[in-house]
Amino acid sequence: MSGRPAGSRAPAPGAGFALIVLTAMNLLNYVDRWVPSAVKALFKKDLDLTDAETSWPLTAFVFVYMLASPVFGALAETKNRRVLIAIGVAAWSIATAAAGLAQGFWSLLLTRALVGVGEAAYATLAPSLLADFYPPEKRNRAFTVFYVAIPVGSALGFAVGGLLGAHWGWRAAFYAVGLPGLAVAALALLMKDPVRGAFDDVAPREVSFPQALSLLARNPVYVVTVAGYTLVTFATGGIGDWFAEFLHRVRGMDLDSAALAIGASAVVGGLLGTSVGGLAAEWATTRTRHPYLAVSGLFMLPATALVTVALFAVERPPAIIGLIVAAQIFVWAYNAPVNALLVNSVEPSLRARAFGISILCIHALGDAISPPVIGLLSDSTGDLLGALTIVPVTLGLGALVWLCGWRLLRAPPASP
Repeated sequence: MSGRPAGSRAPAPGAGFALIVLTAMNLLNYVDRWVPSAVKALFKKDLDLTDAETSWPLTAFVFVYMLASPVFGALAETKNRRVLIAIGVAAWSIATAAAGLAQGFWSLLLTRALVGVGEAAYATLAPSLLADFYPPEKRNRAFTVFYVAIPVGSALGFAVGGLLGAHWGWRAAFYAVGLPGLAVAALALLMKDPVRGAFDDVAPREVSFPQALSLLARNPVYVVTVAGYTLVTFATGGIGDWFAEFLHRVRGMDLDSAALAIGASAVVGGLLGTSVGGLAAEWATTRTRHPYLAVSGLFMLPATALVTVALFAVERPPAIIGLIVAAQIFVWAYNAPVNALLVNSVEPSLRARAFGISILCIHALGDAISPPVIGLLSDSTGDLLGALTIVPVTLGLGALVWLCGWRLLRAPPASP
């Protein structure tokens, strides 16, 4: 680790270019992820699917994604990370476009599952790469930029998917968002692969996978962070997959209008929320112990209340959209602090595997199961609105876990 004072350390060479390329990938990642939700009603009718069957492709993607992530996390500790990322982005882009060729439930399920392999390579490796480009005191800011791409990409996925689906069909939507990823994959090969752990007090060491699991399980900050993250991901995955259909079926909006409204709200709420959350985390760093947990948990409380009101207390779509915009500002505030905490709470040798395990947890117990659970409840009761009750419940539980971690865990030896 450099002997210079922490505040004076500059990022590693090539950090700016890497942040731009990785952020662009993150944007395309979420565009590709949410297009199926935007055109759900179209392929449901065309392929003659049930409500539950429209959500299983998303679950298949998440299932493969979460299983492949620990594998790529282990590979990242010794292999060239930029090459692995380039291969992953190219693979998910081709698989996304291939979904447009689906002729039935099983072919759609297969293509969406293959997207998970490609995304696992990228999502597991990118945070550890950024951690080696930036010193700890600058990681929250870098992650704020990086994770701003999530709401923007999600919004584009809904907006572009909805518009293309309405005018040219759902197949065109998959083609249009999948193929541009090949160009971004090529840019990954131009990035540097920085020295592992250059900015950390603990030098990288060889840690076996069983040892890594044991160390992570005995790290209370990591465990609490992932536990809250899992509950919040359950909620956001469920509402993300079903909100357009809720507006269309329950509140009477046209499908393309609903998708466009969700996309616009995600851009506004996501940009503001990610930015405000990142700034709030920096402000709180010298004012409380575990500031990243504090900011994430506190902001999630009003988010829970606003989502509850949007779903159950109002019926006019404009009012619902306004409430969701406000809710997303608070929801997205956790994005940069939580992911920066995942990086800072573990030693360099564990970072990629820490992200791989966290991805496995947040998806296996989160958004891999919430969309089909909601679909199954809707199919069995005929009440989509009632099925969506589990969204604010799990959102509130996630807030509670983070707040308990903030107040009950011992203070860290140094600022995150």
